[in-house]
Amino acid sequence: VTPSEGAAGCGRWSEMLESLLALGGLVLLRDSVEWEGRSFLKALIRKAALSGEQVRILGCEVSEEEFREGFDSDVNSRLVYHDLFRDPLNWSKTGEAPPGGPLGALRAMCKRTDPGPVTIAIDSLSWLLLRQPCTTVCQVLHALSHRTPCPGHSPAVEQVRVLGLLHEELHGPGPVGALSSLAQTKVTLGGTAGLDSAHIVFRRPRQRPIHQTQWFSVLPDFSLDLQEGPRLECQPHPDPYTSPVDPTTHLTFNLRLSKKEKEARDGLTLPFQFSSEKQQALLCPGQGQAASHIFYEPDAYDDLDQEDPDDDLDV
Repeated sequence: VTPSEGAAGCGRWSEMLESLLALGGLVLLRDSVEWEGRSFLKALIRKAALSGEQVRILGCEVSEEEFREGFDSDVNSRLVYHDLFRDPLNWSKTGEAPPGGPLGALRAMCKRTDPGPVTIAIDSLSWLLLRQPCTTVCQVLHALSHRTPCPGHSPAVEQVRVLGLLHEELHGPGPVGALSSLAQTKVTLGGTAGLDSAHIVFRRPRQRPIHQTQWFSVLPDFSLDLQEGPRLECQPHPDPYTSPVDPTTHLTFNLRLSKKEKEARDGLTLPFQFSSEKQQALLCPGQGQAASHIFYEPDAYDDLDQEDPDDDLDV
């Protein structure tokens, strides 16, 4: 990669990250066993912190030391970390655990802090879903991402962005579908041939979803390096919840007509259609047309009982 190409790649990634972080709402990051998403989450956190935003992290799956590892001192100084990994249920009675448990910590983030936008990173939503009802988690996320004040707290901050990491393989289609419908932006991490990819779906009110696919690698400082990936038409659609299904794909017959077939169909007179020509032929028979007669000669086994014409049917 030449320096100019590298600069262009960094610029394109900067634009993509800014579009991910441009508006409030829930940004859902879906990863899998093959393609982990914590590095991408930390790249978004780094971008938000360097932009001067308040960044709060609800850490559940790894320790604070492990999560902060790789960030420089400038980024780490801007992060407010809520540690649920060490003692999530406050068994040690140190008073460090937030009241109300993990969801209580999330609700506490609804409180007004300093003016300006706030980014809340949850590592991870799977940890919460395995311990809390899905409906309760969705309600709290909706209250956060839509800037509605939580019960018992002061008004919400100006703009809240929630970054939620979800391990898709740990959940059924119900929780995954509920969170996908709640999210304003969905990022499905995957890849092929050793390349990492992010399939991004932007959803805005009264607008059609926008799909983008980016190929990248995560650098040690959690900045992103743009890569040249395969052609988009060769990529399988990674999101089964939003992919359109064509019902005519595997049919053994054709449901679509050509122009000539449509003209032939429109000019065809069906047998049950009582046209004006057929009416004239029936009412005014032409010369040489004899009236039709039906002659019936009964067989030896015919039942001609007029009193019970249906006797042979045994009814």
